[in-house]
Amino acid sequence: MSVNLQVNLPEGIENFLSTAGWGDAAIEPLPGDASFRRYFRVRRGEKSAMLMHAPPPKEDPVPFVRAATWLDANGMRAPHILSENAAQGWVLLEDFGDARMRDYLDQWPGDEREIYRAAIDALTELHRLPTGPFLDYSLSEYQREARLLVDWYCPARGFTVDGASWTAAWEQALSPMLPRQRPGVVVLRDYHAENIMLLGSLHKQGLLDFQDALNGHPAYDLVSLLQDARRDVSLELEAEMLDYYAKRGGAGADFLADYARLGAQRNTKIVGIFVRLWKRDGKPRYLSMIPRVWALLERDLAHPALAPVARWLDANIPDDLRAAGGGSWEV
Repeated sequence: MSVNLQVNLPEGIENFLSTAGWGDAAIEPLPGDASFRRYFRVRRGEKSAMLMHAPPPKEDPVPFVRAATWLDANGMRAPHILSENAAQGWVLLEDFGDARMRDYLDQWPGDEREIYRAAIDALTELHRLPTGPFLDYSLSEYQREARLLVDWYCPARGFTVDGASWTAAWEQALSPMLPRQRPGVVVLRDYHAENIMLLGSLHKQGLLDFQDALNGHPAYDLVSLLQDARRDVSLELEAEMLDYYAKRGGAGADFLADYARLGAQRNTKIVGIFVRLWKRDGKPRYLSMIPRVWALLERDLAHPALAPVARWLDANIPDDLRAAGGGSWEV
């Protein structure tokens, strides 16, 4: 086993790799994400695999393994599980390579339409499947996520608000949608350009970061893809991809209203999460993305379905912060 000696490796990594049959592999640490998980590429000759360390109690790899197994069994391209020790937080995975959708489009923006169509095709395929062994995306979960804005963003800005009225506004906005997400589809919940890999072809999509999967509304992952917190997606492309999805039989009469509902809910949640990553986890780099997310939120709020939430924000979030896309930050 070889490794850069300057890297602080997690305890137990050698034992796990040895047990998995990769004891002589070279270990290459990879950049992390917004969680406490760490990733490594391990190489043995011409073969490579991805090693995820999701250490308990802060992380639990069991939901990832469950979702990956279900997706793989149902024809979706989740990475194959090569070996795992969930109790110690280790999962050895198929290596999807380095062709991430986001990075590819940075280099080849002319392929954007084709790449996004392929991503919609993958969602359409997923939405034709029965629901999986996951919990339902409940009203209480939507509300818990929306509360991240009042729990983290508002205090970081130095003001307090009435959380009960915020929750009530979301109940009013989301309740009409709930019957339309049953029995629903599998919702990956973080389906965007940084979590989609291109597997040797622009039309083969490899899925990542699906451990929080639930059964919910088909518009949710479309919002995640087309209102991307990390990458600008033009209004024209968003509209074209929504139309493309609808023509493939995936949208009913209330679909655009529900898309706006879920867009506002998700973007509200993301603002709160990005502030939490700064305040709690010491990761300030996500603050620079808040203006993009806030602008997306404002667009969603323009839909009449979001009137209760829009009224609450008008009454509680200072105009200067909203005009500045959530405001500038000093770290």
